[in-house]
Amino acid sequence: MKKILLIIMIFIGAYASAQNVQLHYDFAEDRNFPTSTVEMFKPDKLGNTFFFIDMNYNAEGIKGVSAAYWEIARVFKTDKMPVGLHVEYDGGFGQFNTPAGNMAFQMNDAFLVGVDYSINASDFSKGITFKALYKNIRSKHDVSFQLTSVWYLNFLDNKMTFKGFADFWKEESDFNFDGTVDGDFIFLAEPQIWYHVHKHFDLGGELELSNNFGGTEGFKARPTLGVKWIF
Repeated sequence: MKKILLIIMIFIGAYASAQNVQLHYDFAEDRNFPTSTVEMFKPDKLGNTFFFIDMNYNAEGIKGVSAAYWEIARVFKTDKMPVGLHVEYDGGFGQFNTPAGNMAFQMNDAFLVGVDYSINASDFSKGITFKALYKNIRSKHDVSFQLTSVWYLNFLDNKMTFKGFADFWKEESDFNFDGTVDGDFIFLAEPQIWYHVHKHFDLGGELELSNNFGGTEGFKARPTLGVKWIF
């Protein structure tokens, strides 16, 4: 009975800590602006729901919000299912300044569906998830794929957390805008490290590792420093 109560308490604690607001400052060579993130992860008897909303500020000559992106995903899974069913939507937009005025662009909407397999320690101190997804990128690729991994690790008596994700997907990119394909695949990973100052407050940051991502050809490593408020 005590073990069951302990697992329930850990589960409730994980649920409570999964709703948060973050503020990061990007200080890579090609970036110098703040980014806010609103994030929620909510498990239930039929799986879990996850979403986040990112907003960049004061980039590309814009005062205020220069880009906004959101992702929402649902995993359907019961105890009797060996793997979960994952459905997801991604989308966003941005703007930039020109001598003729502000111009806007749309990030290609993407719809994903596939399977989800998770492994967690019995005390939920660590875990990892693997996803294999069909991906439809609106007005670009009707048939593509994405492989995703998400992980977390609590250590130092739960005072620190190492977490993040890695995505690899097929998407043709034309970096020179000359009508030729310069890249066929995109990789993006965002490992984060957080120190839990208080049950509602974290200090840390992330390192964005990417290849052919966001209109930038080749590999980039972009660090941030961040704070997080946990509801």
